[in-house]
Amino acid sequence: MIRLDEVAKRYRHRNAEVVALQPTTLEIAAGEFVAVIGPSGSGKTTLLSTLGGMLAPTSGKVWLDGRSLYDATAQERAEIRQRRIGFVFQTFNLIPYLSALENVQIPLMLARAHSLEHQHRVAALLSRVGLDGRLDHKPSELSVGQQQRVALARTLANDPAVILADEPTGNLDPSTREQVLEFFEELCREGRTVIMVTHDPIAASRAARTIKLADGAAVSDSDRPVQRVA
Repeated sequence: MIRLDEVAKRYRHRNAEVVALQPTTLEIAAGEFVAVIGPSGSGKTTLLSTLGGMLAPTSGKVWLDGRSLYDATAQERAEIRQRRIGFVFQTFNLIPYLSALENVQIPLMLARAHSLEHQHRVAALLSRVGLDGRLDHKPSELSVGQQQRVALARTLANDPAVILADEPTGNLDPSTREQVLEFFEELCREGRTVIMVTHDPIAASRAARTIKLADGAAVSDSDRPVQRVA
């Protein structure tokens, strides 16, 4: 499903080179629930952005379903993100003046797939996350947990195979965190891949596999031995 071959990311800041991600090789299979952990500045967000086709590596290759992601054009990568990858953020990124239904419809409209059939699909997704009675509510009329569930429904609008989640439980109370983690487990049982960056040890413990980063390098992998570059 996903493979990184010697992927590294470096950039310059005030005439000094910063290594955001050291050469990393790993594979993530379809249906895996993977937690990426590590201190701030360890490279977690860089890794997630690279996996999502949003940040080109300085060197190495990222493969998704046998295709080299960054050998594709920017337009092709955008299409891959629309069709294959869903994103979940700590800040939800909901549009405040749109209803829950309209927020979830956004990916379908961007893909020019908006129709009455898709409107029914969106309503079914909101029902799946327990918000069938909140379709017309704007974000300000929803609790923090309900807003995150709208964001989860939006993530599934285009039926992605891969879910990339950046601190998805960071702003949630324990009950809502549990609902989100159960939802991720359910998605994996459906065959989707979930890769979750988190500082939350409880959230990380729910993943089937944990990759720990430090100083831009993968230092441990609970499922497979990390392949290190000499």
